[in-house]
Amino acid sequence: MPSPRILVVEDHEPFRRFVCSELQKRREFQVIGEVSDGLEAVQLAQDLEPDLILVDISLPGLDGMEAAKRIRTLVPNAILLFVSLESSPEIVQETFRLGGRGYVQKQFVHSDLLPAIDAVLEGKRFVRQETEFSHDTQAQAPYRHEIFFCADDAVLLDGLTHFIAGALSAGNPAIVWVTESHRYSLLERLSARGVDVDAAIQRGIFLTPDASETPDAARILETLRGLSDAASKAGKKHPRVAVCGERAGRLWAEGKTDVAIRLEQICNELSKQCEIDILCAYPVPEGEENDESLKTIYAEHTIVTRCDLD
Repeated sequence: MPSPRILVVEDHEPFRRFVCSELQKRREFQVIGEVSDGLEAVQLAQDLEPDLILVDISLPGLDGMEAAKRIRTLVPNAILLFVSLESSPEIVQETFRLGGRGYVQKQFVHSDLLPAIDAVLEGKRFVRQETEFSHDTQAQAPYRHEIFFCADDAVLLDGLTHFIAGALSAGNPAIVWVTESHRYSLLERLSARGVDVDAAIQRGIFLTPDASETPDAARILETLRGLSDAASKAGKKHPRVAVCGERAGRLWAEGKTDVAIRLEQICNELSKQCEIDILCAYPVPEGEENDESLKTIYAEHTIVTRCDLD
């Protein structure tokens, strides 16, 4: 295929911009459309008939799984490559059952996206080695600890909403540390995304403690295990807890860098004891890229995302 035409389906704008910038590194790739809604994705796929469609699973309007089913019927020759936060074996299995040719976990998109595209365009299947599984084997997903720089409250809330909605929609539990002033707006955004927040709280798979509190490692671990147990009782096999919030970022902004770093280290220590993915929201640094304390904070994370770039 000399010049593949690509449609990008991703509702999180900063991540969508990143994916498109990666695609632009290859002159032969043509990005013919970008869309953030599942229903719009189906319509645009039918109108444009792309060669390759990159599909997120957690989408408003119509989730990526259902969108993929409809696209396969309407545009049978289009190659589907799923790009998602989700890493459970059941979800990965389902994407291939639906006709997906490849599966890229978002935490590895920097290294895996272009090789995955090359593979599926050559007619091969792409899935990261660690994600390979059988019906009787649990896929051990790698650890993810992302630092997410936010230019304003809207970006912060959108990023946390996307992260939490993706987890809850897949049956995984979630906990988010936000200030009381942000909590109401966050819950509103989750409800607008179709997340039944009240039901998740009642089942014990979603918590929103106050970001002004800094619990110790033992208390956090007990809470995470409680969330995981609740998700298992609700029917989720091998749950991963989505852990996110603004506590460490607020500490850093207040000049309490040592406390912020210690909190990030606690998260890394906890990851060795339970299955978690972490998203830490920080305010955008102002001309401090070479600051040693900031470099130390970077070192505690596996992914660095900036959402203030045009």
